[in-house]
Amino acid sequence: MVASDLDRTLIYSAAALQLTMPDERAPRLLCVEVYDRAPLSYMTETAAALLDELARTTVFVPTTTRTREQYARIHLPGPAPRYAICANGGHLLVDGVSDPEWHEGVTRRLAEECAPLDEVRAHLRATSDPSWLLKERVAEDLFAYLVVDRTALPEGWVKELSAWAGPRGWTVSLQGRKIYAVPQPLTKSAAMHEAARRCGATRTLAAGDSLLDADLLLAADLAWRPGHGELADSGWGAPHTEVLRERGAAAGEEILRRFLRASDPVRAGR
Repeated sequence: MVASDLDRTLIYSAAALQLTMPDERAPRLLCVEVYDRAPLSYMTETAAALLDELARTTVFVPTTTRTREQYARIHLPGPAPRYAICANGGHLLVDGVSDPEWHEGVTRRLAEECAPLDEVRAHLRATSDPSWLLKERVAEDLFAYLVVDRTALPEGWVKELSAWAGPRGWTVSLQGRKIYAVPQPLTKSAAMHEAARRCGATRTLAAGDSLLDADLLLAADLAWRPGHGELADSGWGAPHTEVLRERGAAAGEEILRRFLRASDPVRAGR
């Protein structure tokens, strides 16, 4: 089974593609997400072909912090995944529908182990500043995030927020222009284990670029992280997680190649 993060791992905004080559040598791109009638996320055509093959030969499980609504905007190549993980593990989709028993179990655990979402939102509002705060949002009534102006964000603010949130059972992650505050028990890895149990997978592969992907990478039998992102910036690593040199869209292609080689004994022997 392959459980992969999406944004900045397999799919990329125009700003995150990191196309460093001359324009005439740039890869052809496939738009996989439209938002407000404009293209938003892309893969290279090479990556799209690799993902199509992967989705046809493995149990491919998109694994994202996106809400269900945000995930539904993405149209990945290949057959529709039987399972998908949204809201950082808060929803396990089965044939596109959230499994109610899984979601109820998650919300019950959060209520027992973490400070309430309303308390965290109140702290975010009290400590943020309109000079750099662009939006404040709640995702699926499970976690909160801020959209900020990174150039105006005070140095050390995220670390201060992390120090406040940790004792209350919450994790803070900075990804691009977004600052996430997520309950610690709300994990991609827990949902990955459940999907693996349901499909009978005996081996799991994973990839991701952010702090919210760390538990997913640690829980997989073999994992990869790209040369960009929050984990790369912090120097994060683990014994069974391979660190790639590639950045941007090139990393997305390489991750898919590694997935295919690891899942196919013939490819692995090449």
